[in-house]
Amino acid sequence: MPAPWRRLIVRALSACLAATLAIAVLAAGCAGAGGSGSGGGASGNGAAQAAAAAGAARAAGPPSLSCVPQTLNVSAALAGGRVTVSPGPGVRDASTTVQVSFLGGAGGNTGFHLSQVVVRGSRSGAHAGSLRAYSEGDGASFVPAKPFAPGELVTVHAVLGEAGRSTPFAWSFTVAVPDNPGAEDVTESTRLDSKPPVPKEYQSFHSRPELRPPDVTVSSTDRTATGGDLFLAPYSGVGQYGPMILGEHGELVWFKSLSPAGTRAANLRVQTYEGKPALTWWQDPLVADGSRTAGEVIANSAYQTIAIVRAGNGYQPDLHEFQITPQGTALITVYDAIDCNLSSVGGPRDGAVADTLLQEIDLKTGLVMYEWHSLDHVPLASSYASAAPTSKGEPFDYFHINSIDVGRDGDLLVGARNTWAAYDVDPQTGQVRWDLGGKHSSFKMGPGTVPAWQHDARQQPDGAITFFDNGATPVVHPQSRAIELTLDTANMTATLVRRYEHSNPLVAGSQGNVQTLSNGDWMVGWGQAGYLSEVNPTGGVLFNAHLPPGWESYRTFALPWSGRPAEPPALAVAEEPKGTVVYASWNGATEVASWRVLAGASPGSLAPVLTAPKSGFETAIATSASESGRYVAVQALGGSGAVLGSSRTIKG
Repeated sequence: MPAPWRRLIVRALSACLAATLAIAVLAAGCAGAGGSGSGGGASGNGAAQAAAAAGAARAAGPPSLSCVPQTLNVSAALAGGRVTVSPGPGVRDASTTVQVSFLGGAGGNTGFHLSQVVVRGSRSGAHAGSLRAYSEGDGASFVPAKPFAPGELVTVHAVLGEAGRSTPFAWSFTVAVPDNPGAEDVTESTRLDSKPPVPKEYQSFHSRPELRPPDVTVSSTDRTATGGDLFLAPYSGVGQYGPMILGEHGELVWFKSLSPAGTRAANLRVQTYEGKPALTWWQDPLVADGSRTAGEVIANSAYQTIAIVRAGNGYQPDLHEFQITPQGTALITVYDAIDCNLSSVGGPRDGAVADTLLQEIDLKTGLVMYEWHSLDHVPLASSYASAAPTSKGEPFDYFHINSIDVGRDGDLLVGARNTWAAYDVDPQTGQVRWDLGGKHSSFKMGPGTVPAWQHDARQQPDGAITFFDNGATPVVHPQSRAIELTLDTANMTATLVRRYEHSNPLVAGSQGNVQTLSNGDWMVGWGQAGYLSEVNPTGGVLFNAHLPPGWESYRTFALPWSGRPAEPPALAVAEEPKGTVVYASWNGATEVASWRVLAGASPGSLAPVLTAPKSGFETAIATSASESGRYVAVQALGGSGAVLGSSRTIKG
C-alpha cells in the first residue's frame, strides 16, 4: 500500500534550559581553520576545500535535484573522530531550518569546547546564530538566526578544544528542496469512516457516558495476559480514537478519548522519564504550546501531561518510534518529502522521495543532538517499492523507517519496511556496519529467515533479532508472523530459531510488533489486523483478543503499570426494576479492590451503606433500598481497605 507521511514543518521544542552563547560569525572565510576530520566530502581536506566547494556551488546556478550524496555511508565523525556532526559531510537532504549539531565528549566533560564556529550558505551567505549546549555537556547545536536557502551548499568551520589542544575541522552539506505538493497523512492506514458507530462495536458506561472505546473480544476468558496490563491505541474504525490500557483479562483500565474527531494516537507504552514510570504516546494533531502539529506526549501515573516532545529542524515526529534513553534523550522517527531525480531507479526525473530519518533529541533542551538520514547511507535501488508510479504528489517511499532499537553494544538497529531489512548503525560515525535481509544482506539468510515489508526490528539480550514479519502488502508470505533470528557474526549467517503464526490466519498489511517478555513469552500486536496475542516459547496461546472489524493498533505491549488518576472517581445512580443500582468507575485506577457506597438525607450526613468488590471498568452495585431522593457518593478502596479516592456527591 502507498506509505503515507506528513509535511513536517513544526519548529523545535523551545530550548529554554540550554546554555546560550552568542557566536560572532565572520564575514570572510575563516582562513587558517583547516579541518582534520575523518569522512568524505570537504571534511577531510579542511576549510580550503570547503570554501572551494562553496564557490563551485555558487557558480553552478540552479540546484540539482539529486537527493543522495556522491558517496554513500560517509563517516560523520570529524576532528579525529571526537565530534559527530549532523548534517553529515556531503549530504544533500538537510532541512532549511536545520541546526548544526556537534555531538561528542563524555557527559559532563567540561574540557569539551567549541569555538570559531562559522556557518555560510552558498546563496544565503554568512549565518549568525547561537551555540546552545546539550544538558549533559556532551556537545552543542549551532542554531542559525535565519533559514538556509533550498538547494544551497552550506560550509561549516569550527575548532574543537579538548584536553589543552585545538583541532580545527570543516565540512559541507547541501540543503534539500522541499516537496511542496506531497501527501499529508502520517499513519500507515488511511481509513477513516464517517458512518455512525454501532453499539456492539464499542463499550458504554453509566458513570462515564462520554467514553465509547472500541470493544475488545477476548477469545478465552479462562486465560490471562501474564506480562502485565496491555497497552494499545486503537484507531481507523468507527468511533472514538485514543490510547487505551486493558487489564490482564482484557477489561478496560483506562481510555483517553481524543478530540477533535479524527485525532489519532499510536505507540502507547510505559517508559522511564526522570527516574519514574511514565506513559508515552504519539499524537496527531497535538494541540499545545501554540502548535497544532504532531508530537509525543509524556504523562505521569496520574495521567497528567508532564512533557511534550516535538521534532527539531523544522520536522514533525512520525508515529513509528519514540524511545527514551537512560541518558535523558529521545530517539524519534521523521518522514519528510523532498524533491529528487529518481531516473536512476525508474522514477521521474522531477520526482520526490520520502526522506525518512531519525533524530536524537535532548529532552531537557529540545535540541537535536544527532540526525541520521536513510538517503545518506542506503541506496535508492535497495527498495522493493517501485519508483515508477510516484510523483511529487505521491513521493517514492523507498525506505520507510519504522523502528529504532539500541543494541546491547550501543549500536542502533534501524528497521526499514520497504527495503525488507534492518541495519546496524554505528552511533558515532552514522555508518551502516551490516544489513540483515534485503537485496544486499551482509548475512547468508537461512530457510525462513527473510522478512518482507516487516516492522519492529529488536535485538534481544543474547543478540538475536526479532521482527514482526508482515509479509504484505503486496503479499509475499501467506500470513503475517513473528520471527526470531540468531546471527553468527563470525560466519555471517542468519538462522530462524522461532516463529509464530496466528491459528486464525492473519495478514497484517501494515504495523505490528513483537515484544519479548521476561519469562520468554511473546506479546504480538497484529497491527492492521486488530488482534493481540500472548504466546509461550512453544507457541501455546496464553491470551488472544481482537478489536472490532476495521479497527487497528500500531503496536501492543504488555507492561507493569500502576496508575492513580488525578480526577476523582465517577458514579451514576439508576432506578431499575430490581431496585437502585449505583455505578462506580475510576478511569485509569489500577489499585482499586472494592467500592464503598455512602448515602444520606443530605450531603453532610452520608454514611456507609455497603461495600462491593470491583468488577471490570465499571462496577454495578445493587442496593437493598431505594436511594431515590437521597444523596449518594462512592469511595474507592485499596486491598487493605484504605480510601484511595472519593467521588463527588450526587442526588439519587
